[in-house]
Amino acid sequence: MTERYANNVWKASMRVKLDFNNMTEEFLGKQGFSTKDFEALESKIPAAVKAMETKRTSGKMDFRDLPYNQTETAKEIAEYVNEMKDQTEAFVVFGIGGSALGPMAVQQAIKHPFYNELPKEKRGGFPRFYVADNIDPEKLASLFDIIDIETSLFNIVTKSGSTSETMSQFMIIKDMLEQKLGKEEAKKHIVCTTDAVKGNLIKIAKEEGYKTFIIPSGVGGRFSELTAVGLLPAAFAGVDIVEMLAGAAYMDEICKNPEIRENPAFMYAVLNYIGLCKGKPISVMMPYADSLKYISDWYAQLWAESLGKKVDNNGNIVNVGPTPVKALGATDQHSQIQLYAEGPYDKIVVFLAVDNYRQTMEIPKIYKDIPDIGFLGGATQNKLIDVERVATEYALLSAGKINMTITLPEVNEFTLGQLLYLFEVATAFAGELMNIDAFSQPGVEEGKNATYAIFGRPGFEEKKRELDKRPAKKEKYIC
Repeated sequence: MTERYANNVWKASMRVKLDFNNMTEEFLGKQGFSTKDFEALESKIPAAVKAMETKRTSGKMDFRDLPYNQTETAKEIAEYVNEMKDQTEAFVVFGIGGSALGPMAVQQAIKHPFYNELPKEKRGGFPRFYVADNIDPEKLASLFDIIDIETSLFNIVTKSGSTSETMSQFMIIKDMLEQKLGKEEAKKHIVCTTDAVKGNLIKIAKEEGYKTFIIPSGVGGRFSELTAVGLLPAAFAGVDIVEMLAGAAYMDEICKNPEIRENPAFMYAVLNYIGLCKGKPISVMMPYADSLKYISDWYAQLWAESLGKKVDNNGNIVNVGPTPVKALGATDQHSQIQLYAEGPYDKIVVFLAVDNYRQTMEIPKIYKDIPDIGFLGGATQNKLIDVERVATEYALLSAGKINMTITLPEVNEFTLGQLLYLFEVATAFAGELMNIDAFSQPGVEEGKNATYAIFGRPGFEEKKRELDKRPAKKEKYIC
């Protein structure tokens, strides 16, 4: 059977598009971006485009090759899922940051919103799906109240193999499994996703005989959703990971165009960069679909961790970065929109729209004698949520607040692959425009190092001495 993503007509009908009319001076007046704003970047954009090309060809932007070089990994994952799914009642991801947010976003986008509550046959024979993305002891203990570890499979995801949060979870479940099942049987319940050679987890996995999937060495955590980090959990939830990769490959072809007005990822980055320069550093991601709710969470990490930097590539202290904010339409029309419409002119609101929802919910023709609600009768919630998005867009436009819309023809693996890849390329391009390293996270490392020092991890004695010198808190400032 020919897969639908092999059909060029179907692919074109599924193209994700960026509408930035409401960012322009023509539509928004003085708050909008003018021709001069774009012209001011005429020297910067070609240099950024060139840098993207150079880094890709020199192996410094390996995430861009994932749509093509993960084919064998996808096959291996499919074989493993077929081997394990019938004997697995719960698939649990132990990871944090990109190792958790990506899998959560994809599963939520593609599968039934109440997936875990469905009987297994209605889940296609796939296990229930959980992501333990934090170390709150109450939550982890509660997870063990609702799953049976004897019929569960635990995916330990950390590239470095030293992520304290994830490795603590691994140590807990390893001990629980071995105490209950014995060492040989326990290892069948653990699958690791990590670096091929570096770090503690790969060494442990080899010693213990755990099934292991490899994260390409040149791909960082927040750019790793199209590696085994995201593909393995997605496949265990019944997501078509090959189609997702095909969607990313399709967007990659679009993003090879150096002309920014024909390249949605480059244009997205340019618009946000202009906004940053014009005092609009807050990026609000507002999907109008519950299926895309966790895209905002995934995007928040990608955007913040990549672009919030103290120094630029020349070593200058710049303290730059946009601030991502999560919202959900229509829910947050009843909370956050008041601020966006009448508050400061410091935000770019990004709507995620869906042309065709996978379900239709009709509103009955009742209460005709009550005009305030009767007008809804005979319409659908599909129309209502889309009209509310358009109305919110108009309200912001009328208030002089810039906004743009990214539209998915429908939410499926192909369009989701496009969307994830678009944001990743946009992030990298924004980094070039800002002259910062979008792939480092020194601010994150400082917190990690402080944690290691407090716990007395060998090699962090100097950091411990530094921490010990910090001033003691004063009671007068506590109330």
